[in-house]
Amino acid sequence: MATSPRPPQNTGLKLDHVRISVNGAQLCDVDLTVGAGEIVTLMGPSGVGKSSLLAYICGTLAHGFDVAGSVFLNGTRIDNLPPQDRHVGILFQDDLLFPHLSVGGNLAFALPAEIKGRARRLAAVEQALTTADMAGFAMRDPATLSGGQRARVAVMRVLLSQPSALLLDEPFSKLDATLRDQFRRFVFDQARQKALPTLMVTHDPDDASATGGRY
Repeated sequence: MATSPRPPQNTGLKLDHVRISVNGAQLCDVDLTVGAGEIVTLMGPSGVGKSSLLAYICGTLAHGFDVAGSVFLNGTRIDNLPPQDRHVGILFQDDLLFPHLSVGGNLAFALPAEIKGRARRLAAVEQALTTADMAGFAMRDPATLSGGQRARVAVMRVLLSQPSALLLDEPFSKLDATLRDQFRRFVFDQARQKALPTLMVTHDPDDASATGGRY
């Protein structure tokens, strides 16, 4: 299947008056631009449409919602594209690692098809594990990892897919306080180093303040 060309880089993620409603009740109305390497937080209690907004951006919003407005990534409109052509990565509360694959297999699954050859793919996986301070873990069963290790594998899997924007759907909410702080710093550092426009939704003000950005 042919896919759209990867859009030009570093002009950010723009939500152009995106309004989401269900059964006639409006959940959210967002007009926002997130610059390259910027982390912006949307806060609110459960049920106000935070996760629905992220699902709309990445193309997985369930049927039954009414949506208006457009989403642009690096100057290209993406809300009319299939999910695989949007180049948007998303990190959830749960790590969603595949239990039937090794740690390395989970990471290799995310690699783009243009990274060809066993040696190149293995090198990309090993580099990701080194970045996550998990060198040598490629053959490990995900079930043997700690919660923090699983979380790091999950974020590296998203980053290996080479997204042009990153969405965070309360990915820190199930971690204890110490681990939460460490993992937040890791994720935010990776997003900034890769110049990814990053949109996080949360109900926790500590998550928002930790970004050092807008919320």
